[in-house]
Amino acid sequence: MTGLRTPLTDLVGIEHPVVQTGMGWVAGPRLVAGTSNAGGLGILASATMTYPELEAAVAKTKSLTDKPFGVNIRADATDAKQRVDLLIREGVKVASFALAPKQELIATLKEAGVVVVPSIGAAKHAKKVASWGADAVIVQGGEGGGHTGPVATTLLLPSVLDAVDIPVVAAGGFYDGRGLAAALAYGAAGVAMGTRFLLTQESTVPDSVKQEYLQRGLQDTTVSVRVDGMPHRVLNTELVERLEHSGQARGLVAAVGNAAKFKKMTGMKWSTLVRDGLAMRKTKDLTWAQVIMAANTPMLLRAGLVEGNTAAGVLASGQVVGMLDDLPTCKDLIDSIVADAIARIEEMSKLPG
Repeated sequence: MTGLRTPLTDLVGIEHPVVQTGMGWVAGPRLVAGTSNAGGLGILASATMTYPELEAAVAKTKSLTDKPFGVNIRADATDAKQRVDLLIREGVKVASFALAPKQELIATLKEAGVVVVPSIGAAKHAKKVASWGADAVIVQGGEGGGHTGPVATTLLLPSVLDAVDIPVVAAGGFYDGRGLAAALAYGAAGVAMGTRFLLTQESTVPDSVKQEYLQRGLQDTTVSVRVDGMPHRVLNTELVERLEHSGQARGLVAAVGNAAKFKKMTGMKWSTLVRDGLAMRKTKDLTWAQVIMAANTPMLLRAGLVEGNTAAGVLASGQVVGMLDDLPTCKDLIDSIVADAIARIEEMSKLPG
Protein backbone atom coordinates (compact mmCIF):
# COMPACT_ATOMS: atom_id res chain seq x y z
CA MET A 1 0.00 0.00 0.00
CA THR A 2 1.01 3.64 -0.43
CA GLY A 3 3.08 4.92 2.47
CA LEU A 4 3.60 8.27 4.14
CA ARG A 5 7.05 9.64 3.43
CA THR A 6 8.52 11.56 6.38
CA PRO A 7 12.02 12.45 7.65
CA LEU A 8 11.87 9.21 9.70
CA THR A 9 11.14 6.94 6.73
CA ASP A 10 13.92 8.64 4.75
CA LEU A 11 16.39 8.41 7.65
CA VAL A 12 15.86 4.72 8.40
CA GLY A 13 14.76 3.41 5.00
CA ILE A 14 11.35 2.13 6.10
CA GLU A 15 8.01 2.33 4.29
CA HIS A 16 5.77 3.62 7.07
CA PRO A 17 6.50 6.10 9.94
CA VAL A 18 5.48 3.62 12.64
CA VAL A 19 7.88 2.33 15.31
CA GLN A 20 7.44 -0.65 17.64
CA THR A 21 9.23 0.20 20.90
CA GLY A 22 11.84 -2.00 22.60
CA MET A 23 9.73 -3.47 25.41
CA GLY A 24 11.62 -5.75 27.79
CA TRP A 25 10.54 -9.43 27.56
CA VAL A 26 8.11 -8.48 24.75
CA ALA A 27 10.09 -7.11 21.79
CA GLY A 28 11.78 -10.28 20.59
CA PRO A 29 12.67 -11.46 17.07
CA ARG A 30 9.15 -12.54 16.09
CA LEU A 31 7.51 -9.20 16.92
CA VAL A 32 10.40 -7.13 15.58
CA ALA A 33 10.50 -9.00 12.28
CA GLY A 34 6.70 -8.84 12.03
CA THR A 35 6.81 -5.06 12.41
CA SER A 36 9.69 -4.54 10.00
CA ASN A 37 8.22 -6.88 7.37
CA ALA A 38 5.03 -4.80 7.58
CA GLY A 39 6.99 -1.67 6.67
CA GLY A 40 7.48 -0.21 10.13
CA LEU A 41 10.54 -0.17 12.39
CA GLY A 42 10.77 -3.00 14.90
CA ILE A 43 13.14 -2.56 17.85
CA LEU A 44 14.60 -5.48 19.81
CA ALA A 45 14.70 -5.05 23.59
CA SER A 46 18.17 -6.01 24.78
CA ALA A 47 18.08 -4.74 28.38
CA THR A 48 16.58 -8.04 29.54
CA MET A 49 18.99 -10.13 27.44
CA THR A 50 22.48 -11.35 28.21
CA TYR A 51 25.06 -10.60 25.52
CA PRO A 52 24.87 -14.14 24.05
CA GLU A 53 21.05 -13.88 24.04
CA LEU A 54 21.30 -10.59 22.16
CA GLU A 55 23.68 -12.17 19.63
CA ALA A 56 21.17 -14.98 19.06
CA ALA A 57 18.22 -12.55 18.88
CA VAL A 58 19.90 -10.38 16.25
CA ALA A 59 20.76 -13.46 14.18
CA LYS A 60 17.19 -14.78 14.49
CA THR A 61 15.69 -11.42 13.52
CA LYS A 62 17.97 -11.23 10.46
CA SER A 63 16.77 -14.69 9.46
CA LEU A 64 13.14 -13.52 9.62
CA THR A 65 13.44 -10.16 7.84
CA ASP A 66 15.72 -8.36 5.40
CA LYS A 67 14.17 -5.01 6.31
CA PRO A 68 15.72 -2.40 8.67
CA PHE A 69 15.28 -3.00 12.41
CA GLY A 70 16.76 -1.61 15.60
CA VAL A 71 18.10 -2.69 18.98
CA ASN A 72 17.42 -0.89 22.24
CA ILE A 73 20.47 -0.72 24.53
CA ARG A 74 20.83 0.45 28.12
CA ALA A 75 23.39 3.22 27.80
CA ASP A 76 24.49 2.69 31.42
CA ALA A 77 25.06 -1.07 31.05
CA THR A 78 28.63 -2.16 31.73
CA ASP A 79 28.80 -3.98 28.39
CA ALA A 80 27.15 -1.20 26.32
CA LYS A 81 30.28 -0.80 24.18
CA GLN A 82 30.36 -4.53 23.42
CA ARG A 83 26.70 -4.43 22.41
CA VAL A 84 27.32 -1.42 20.18
CA ASP A 85 30.16 -3.32 18.50
CA LEU A 86 27.73 -6.20 17.87
CA LEU A 87 25.21 -3.86 16.22
CA ILE A 88 27.90 -2.44 13.96
CA ARG A 89 29.30 -5.86 13.08
CA GLU A 90 25.84 -7.26 12.25
CA GLY A 91 24.72 -4.24 10.24
CA VAL A 92 21.79 -3.34 12.50
CA LYS A 93 20.23 -0.15 11.16
CA VAL A 94 19.11 1.62 14.35
CA ALA A 95 20.45 1.90 17.91
CA SER A 96 17.87 3.18 20.36
CA PHE A 97 18.55 4.10 23.97
CA ALA A 98 16.32 4.58 27.00
CA LEU A 99 18.96 6.89 28.49
CA ALA A 100 21.21 9.34 26.70
CA PRO A 101 24.29 7.48 25.43
CA LYS A 102 27.68 9.12 25.88
CA GLN A 103 28.89 11.36 23.10
CA GLU A 104 31.67 8.92 22.18
CA LEU A 105 29.17 6.07 21.80
CA ILE A 106 27.02 8.17 19.46
CA ALA A 107 30.09 9.06 17.40
CA THR A 108 31.14 5.40 17.14
CA LEU A 109 27.70 4.36 15.92
CA LYS A 110 27.31 7.22 13.45
CA GLU A 111 30.75 6.61 11.98
CA ALA A 112 29.63 3.05 11.23
CA GLY A 113 26.39 4.26 9.62
CA VAL A 114 24.07 3.23 12.46
CA VAL A 115 21.15 5.60 13.09
CA VAL A 116 21.09 6.76 16.74
CA VAL A 117 17.65 7.35 18.28
CA PRO A 118 17.54 8.00 22.06
CA SER A 119 14.24 8.16 23.94
CA ILE A 120 13.85 11.35 25.95
CA GLY A 121 11.29 12.82 28.32
CA ALA A 122 12.02 16.55 28.20
CA ALA A 123 12.98 19.23 25.67
CA LYS A 124 16.29 19.92 27.44
CA HIS A 125 17.29 16.28 27.07
CA ALA A 126 16.39 16.37 23.38
CA LYS A 127 18.59 19.43 22.89
CA LYS A 128 21.48 17.71 24.67
CA VAL A 129 21.42 14.50 22.59
CA ALA A 130 20.86 16.49 19.39
CA SER A 131 23.99 18.54 20.15
CA TRP A 132 25.86 15.27 20.65
CA GLY A 133 24.87 14.02 17.20
CA ALA A 134 21.72 11.94 17.74
CA ASP A 135 19.92 11.44 14.43
CA ALA A 136 16.38 11.52 15.87
CA VAL A 137 14.58 11.21 19.21
CA ILE A 138 11.55 9.37 20.52
CA VAL A 139 9.57 11.48 22.98
CA GLN A 140 7.09 9.70 25.27
CA GLY A 141 4.36 11.57 27.08
CA GLY A 142 2.87 10.57 30.42
CA GLU A 143 0.20 8.37 28.81
CA GLY A 144 2.85 5.84 27.85
CA GLY A 145 3.55 2.54 29.59
CA GLY A 146 6.63 1.57 31.58
CA HIS A 147 8.86 4.34 32.87
CA THR A 148 7.17 7.60 32.07
CA GLY A 149 7.00 11.27 33.01
CA PRO A 150 4.17 13.53 34.20
CA VAL A 151 3.71 15.67 31.05
CA ALA A 152 1.07 14.64 28.49
CA THR A 153 2.13 13.97 24.89
CA THR A 154 0.00 16.89 23.65
CA LEU A 155 2.31 19.31 25.51
CA LEU A 156 5.59 17.42 25.63
CA LEU A 157 5.67 16.78 21.87
CA PRO A 158 5.39 20.44 20.75
CA SER A 159 7.89 21.51 23.41
CA VAL A 160 10.45 19.08 21.97
CA LEU A 161 9.62 19.97 18.36
CA ASP A 162 10.28 23.62 19.19
CA ALA A 163 13.63 22.73 20.79
CA VAL A 164 15.33 20.62 18.09
CA ASP A 165 15.53 20.33 14.31
CA ILE A 166 16.11 16.59 14.06
CA PRO A 167 13.22 14.14 13.43
CA VAL A 168 11.00 13.64 16.49
CA VAL A 169 8.96 10.47 16.91
CA ALA A 170 5.91 10.79 19.17
CA ALA A 171 5.05 8.11 21.74
CA GLY A 172 2.47 7.82 24.49
CA GLY A 173 -1.20 7.28 23.65
CA PHE A 174 -0.94 6.27 19.98
CA TYR A 175 -2.79 3.32 18.48
CA ASP A 176 -4.59 4.32 15.26
CA GLY A 177 -4.58 6.49 12.14
CA ARG A 178 -6.07 9.46 13.94
CA GLY A 179 -3.09 9.54 16.26
CA LEU A 180 -0.57 9.25 13.43
CA ALA A 181 -2.29 12.06 11.50
CA ALA A 182 -2.34 14.23 14.64
CA ALA A 183 1.34 13.57 15.36
CA LEU A 184 2.28 14.51 11.80
CA ALA A 185 0.15 17.66 12.11
CA TYR A 186 2.15 18.63 15.20
CA GLY A 187 5.32 18.25 13.13
CA ALA A 188 6.44 14.81 14.31
CA ALA A 189 8.10 12.42 11.84
CA GLY A 190 6.12 9.39 13.01
CA VAL A 191 4.73 7.56 16.03
CA ALA A 192 6.11 4.87 18.33
CA MET A 193 3.81 2.39 20.07
CA GLY A 194 4.39 -0.18 22.79
CA THR A 195 1.11 -1.46 24.24
CA ARG A 196 -0.53 -1.54 20.80
CA PHE A 197 2.24 -3.84 19.50
CA LEU A 198 2.19 -5.95 22.67
CA LEU A 199 -1.40 -6.75 21.72
CA THR A 200 -0.70 -8.23 18.28
CA GLN A 201 -0.59 -11.80 17.02
CA GLU A 202 3.20 -11.73 16.67
CA SER A 203 3.69 -10.71 20.31
CA THR A 204 4.88 -13.67 22.40
CA VAL A 205 3.08 -12.48 25.54
CA PRO A 206 0.85 -15.38 26.74
CA ASP A 207 -2.71 -15.25 25.37
CA SER A 208 -4.15 -15.25 28.89
CA VAL A 209 -2.17 -12.08 29.66
CA LYS A 210 -3.26 -10.43 26.40
CA GLN A 211 -6.86 -11.07 27.42
CA GLU A 212 -6.12 -9.42 30.76
CA TYR A 213 -5.04 -6.29 28.87
CA LEU A 214 -8.04 -6.34 26.52
CA GLN A 215 -10.47 -6.32 29.44
CA ARG A 216 -9.09 -3.05 30.82
CA GLY A 217 -10.50 0.47 30.54
CA LEU A 218 -8.95 3.93 30.43
CA GLN A 219 -8.86 4.17 34.24
CA ASP A 220 -7.17 0.80 34.75
CA THR A 221 -3.50 1.83 34.89
CA THR A 222 -1.46 3.31 37.72
CA VAL A 223 1.80 5.24 37.75
CA SER A 224 3.58 3.55 40.65
CA VAL A 225 6.94 4.30 42.23
CA ARG A 226 6.72 1.10 44.29
CA VAL A 227 7.75 -1.19 41.45
CA ASP A 228 11.31 0.07 41.22
CA GLY A 229 11.50 3.49 42.83
CA MET A 230 10.79 5.42 39.62
CA PRO A 231 7.44 6.39 38.01
CA HIS A 232 6.27 3.28 36.14
CA ARG A 233 2.86 2.99 34.45
CA VAL A 234 1.38 -0.49 34.91
CA LEU A 235 -1.99 -2.23 34.86
CA ASN A 236 -3.90 -2.16 38.13
CA THR A 237 -3.54 -5.60 39.73
CA GLU A 238 -3.75 -6.97 43.26
CA LEU A 239 0.05 -7.09 43.39
CA VAL A 240 0.35 -3.43 42.37
CA GLU A 241 -2.29 -2.55 44.96
CA ARG A 242 -0.24 -4.35 47.63
CA LEU A 243 2.97 -2.66 46.49
CA GLU A 244 1.28 0.75 46.61
CA HIS A 245 0.31 0.19 50.23
CA SER A 246 3.48 -1.52 51.44
CA GLY A 247 6.31 0.18 53.26
CA GLN A 248 9.66 0.86 51.61
CA ALA A 249 11.44 -1.72 53.77
CA ARG A 250 9.25 -4.50 52.41
CA GLY A 251 9.95 -3.32 48.87
CA LEU A 252 13.69 -3.34 49.48
CA VAL A 253 13.63 -6.89 50.84
CA ALA A 254 11.70 -8.05 47.76
CA ALA A 255 14.12 -6.20 45.49
CA VAL A 256 17.18 -7.88 46.99
CA GLY A 257 15.54 -11.27 46.45
CA ASN A 258 14.68 -10.36 42.85
CA ALA A 259 18.24 -9.17 42.24
CA ALA A 260 19.46 -12.62 43.27
CA LYS A 261 16.96 -14.28 40.89
CA PHE A 262 17.96 -11.97 38.02
CA LYS A 263 21.64 -12.72 38.69
CA LYS A 264 21.04 -16.48 38.60
CA MET A 265 18.89 -16.33 35.46
CA THR A 266 21.30 -14.17 33.45
CA GLY A 267 24.54 -15.60 34.82
CA MET A 268 25.66 -12.11 35.81
CA LYS A 269 28.23 -11.68 38.57
CA TRP A 270 27.39 -9.69 41.69
CA SER A 271 30.23 -7.35 40.74
CA THR A 272 28.50 -6.64 37.41
CA LEU A 273 25.18 -5.95 39.16
CA VAL A 274 26.95 -3.58 41.55
CA ARG A 275 28.74 -1.78 38.67
CA ASP A 276 25.43 -1.44 36.81
CA GLY A 277 23.85 -0.12 40.01
CA LEU A 278 26.60 2.47 40.41
CA ALA A 279 26.15 3.54 36.79
CA MET A 280 22.38 3.84 37.24
CA ARG A 281 22.84 5.87 40.42
CA LYS A 282 25.17 8.26 38.62
CA THR A 283 23.24 8.69 35.36
CA LYS A 284 19.75 8.78 36.87
CA ASP A 285 20.62 10.54 40.14
CA LEU A 286 19.00 7.79 42.21
CA THR A 287 19.17 7.00 45.90
CA TRP A 288 20.65 3.65 46.90
CA ALA A 289 17.13 2.52 47.86
CA GLN A 290 15.98 3.23 44.29
CA VAL A 291 18.97 1.42 42.82
CA ILE A 292 18.19 -1.67 44.87
CA MET A 293 14.50 -1.46 43.98
CA ALA A 294 15.39 -1.28 40.28
CA ALA A 295 16.21 -4.99 40.56
CA ASN A 296 12.46 -5.57 40.91
CA THR A 297 11.65 -4.47 37.39
CA PRO A 298 13.04 -7.24 35.15
CA MET A 299 11.81 -10.05 37.38
CA LEU A 300 8.35 -8.64 38.06
CA LEU A 301 7.84 -7.93 34.35
CA ARG A 302 9.13 -11.38 33.42
CA ALA A 303 6.67 -13.08 35.77
CA GLY A 304 3.75 -11.35 34.09
CA LEU A 305 4.81 -10.97 30.46
CA VAL A 306 6.73 -14.24 29.96
CA GLU A 307 5.41 -16.66 32.58
CA GLY A 308 1.85 -15.34 32.48
CA ASN A 309 1.74 -15.13 36.28
CA THR A 310 -0.28 -11.96 36.74
CA ALA A 311 -0.58 -12.56 40.49
CA ALA A 312 3.20 -12.44 40.97
CA GLY A 313 4.19 -10.02 38.21
CA VAL A 314 3.53 -6.52 36.97
CA LEU A 315 2.21 -5.63 33.52
CA ALA A 316 3.58 -2.44 32.03
CA SER A 317 0.89 -0.65 30.05
CA GLY A 318 0.02 2.67 28.51
CA GLN A 319 -3.34 4.29 29.15
CA VAL A 320 -4.17 3.44 25.54
CA VAL A 321 -5.00 -0.10 26.74
CA GLY A 322 -8.52 1.17 27.43
CA MET A 323 -9.04 1.82 23.70
CA LEU A 324 -7.91 -1.60 22.44
CA ASP A 325 -10.15 -4.60 21.83
CA ASP A 326 -8.40 -6.75 19.20
CA LEU A 327 -5.24 -8.69 18.38
CA PRO A 328 -4.34 -7.87 14.76
CA THR A 329 -1.26 -9.00 12.87
CA CYS A 330 1.49 -6.37 12.64
CA LYS A 331 0.77 -6.00 8.93
CA ASP A 332 -2.97 -5.48 9.38
CA LEU A 333 -2.30 -3.03 12.21
CA ILE A 334 0.23 -0.89 10.34
CA ASP A 335 -1.72 -0.99 7.05
CA SER A 336 -4.90 0.17 8.78
CA ILE A 337 -3.14 2.93 10.73
CA VAL A 338 -1.43 4.33 7.64
CA ALA A 339 -4.53 4.07 5.43
CA ASP A 340 -6.65 5.83 8.05
CA ALA A 341 -4.02 8.54 8.58
CA ILE A 342 -3.82 9.21 4.82
CA ALA A 343 -7.61 9.41 4.57
CA ARG A 344 -7.81 11.87 7.46
CA ILE A 345 -5.02 14.05 6.08
CA GLU A 346 -6.78 14.14 2.70
CA GLU A 347 -10.05 15.11 4.40
CA MET A 348 -8.33 17.95 6.25
CA SER A 349 -6.85 19.21 3.00
CA LYS A 350 -10.43 19.68 1.69
CA LEU A 351 -11.36 22.08 4.49
CA PRO A 352 -12.25 25.50 3.10
CA GLY A 353 -9.46 27.98 3.54
